[in-house]
Amino acid sequence: MKNLTQLHADIDTRVKTIRDNQPDWLCRQGCDGCCRRLAAVPKITADEWHCLQQGLMALPPEQFRKIGGEIAALAGQTARPVICPMLDKANGACLVYAHRPIACRTYGFYVQRDQGLYCKDIEARVSDGALSEVVWGNHDGIDHRLLALGESRDLPDWFADWQWDAD
Repeated sequence: MKNLTQLHADIDTRVKTIRDNQPDWLCRQGCDGCCRRLAAVPKITADEWHCLQQGLMALPPEQFRKIGGEIAALAGQTARPVICPMLDKANGACLVYAHRPIACRTYGFYVQRDQGLYCKDIEARVSDGALSEVVWGNHDGIDHRLLALGESRDLPDWFADWQWDAD
């Protein structure tokens, strides 16, 4: 978990730098477009899963059961886009924000070589030249560090192996 903690700190530093220099940055509570349009079922490392478990265990039992059902349903889902099961759809907020996976922390702040940005709203600002001074995070570097954390599995697979009772 030490490597994951350092990765979180490094990402938080990059995100803070961007937000401090762009007070009207789009990515904030209420802007949940990325959470409502996941391209695939999330894959996370064991360390990310252990962190996420802490957030899930802190939820009220009813909320945990609801999210658990949504995570389990992702196992067979082929339709796209995927909606994140941890999204509070009414408020556009993550229910496990402090424990969210790396992909959620970097989205909108990091760029991947040969793939560019992903948020259409940010892409529109970049096209207009509005964000030319932003120093984006390097998502290829993040991927390299995630590989060092070990195996990644689909979120429903981690959840299915978990033996915790919300009651």
